[in-house]
Amino acid sequence: MAELSVLLIGGSGFIGSHVAARLAEKGVSIAVPTRHEAHAMHLMPLGVDIVEANIHDDATLRRLVAGKSAVINLVGILYAQRGTPYGEGFRRAHVELPRRIVEACAAAGVPRYLHMSALGADPQGPSMYQRSKADGERAASANPAVAATIFRPSVVFGEEDNFLNMFARLQRHVPIVPLACARARFQPVYVGDVADAFVRALFDRHTAGKTYELGGPRVYTLAELVHLAGRYSGHERKVIGLPDGLARLQAMFFELLPGTPLISRDNLDSMKVDNVVNKVVNPSMQVLTAEALGIKLTALEAVAPQYLSPTGRIDVLRARAGR
Repeated sequence: MAELSVLLIGGSGFIGSHVAARLAEKGVSIAVPTRHEAHAMHLMPLGVDIVEANIHDDATLRRLVAGKSAVINLVGILYAQRGTPYGEGFRRAHVELPRRIVEACAAAGVPRYLHMSALGADPQGPSMYQRSKADGERAASANPAVAATIFRPSVVFGEEDNFLNMFARLQRHVPIVPLACARARFQPVYVGDVADAFVRALFDRHTAGKTYELGGPRVYTLAELVHLAGRYSGHERKVIGLPDGLARLQAMFFELLPGTPLISRDNLDSMKVDNVVNKVVNPSMQVLTAEALGIKLTALEAVAPQYLSPTGRIDVLRARAGR
């Protein structure tokens, strides 16, 4: 079998680093484009080819995909300025980028495209994020010359996650946690399981044209997840659910602050829909789950205590140092 060569877009991030590691274990040749080489230096020990490039430039994309066996796109953002049906940031990252990638793949004869979407993707969804993700899926599957496989994960947890770690840090500094959408339901999935899903799909041609919803073995409310993050980090605080009106005022305040907001009004809109795997598998739509890929799902309780607790963090650092 000829060596696979993959362009991994978004490969320097949290999920991308795990996908890169799994691909390297399989002997896959990996190229990771990034605006700044320093952002991907942690991938160097894997033998990854790090390329400084602007992935939003069509000519650059065509050069990057040339000669590759497949392209994996993990790019996604959680916040953009408001717009109809979504803001320009969502359009650029979630819709225009996959359209450009697929066009470049078709022009270069690259046969496979693996695309990161999200649970809740829906052209009529209540949030800009969900609507843009749905249009991104449509763009990913638009060209019959490029066989696309789409993944819709719930919130992803793991050592460097931006979800449980955020709530753990927050509870170290506040006596109570005023929480919007406390009853919103999530099905967190382990980053290693998400990475395995991408790699198994890459090596299985029967996954082409299919969509996989990725959720962990258990469903939690947001309040339950905040409690667990506090408990595992040793700083569990009282959680007070905010009424909808106050939650939107809180989100508007965060949107006015510099940088990416802690929570936005669009995030609240996304949480109007449960972020869980659809238990009714629809073969006609080719929507499947992680079990169809032979993945044994990892429980949050089996992993999160190790990386959220202070002693767990020390153990992780010692393991990395070989002690």
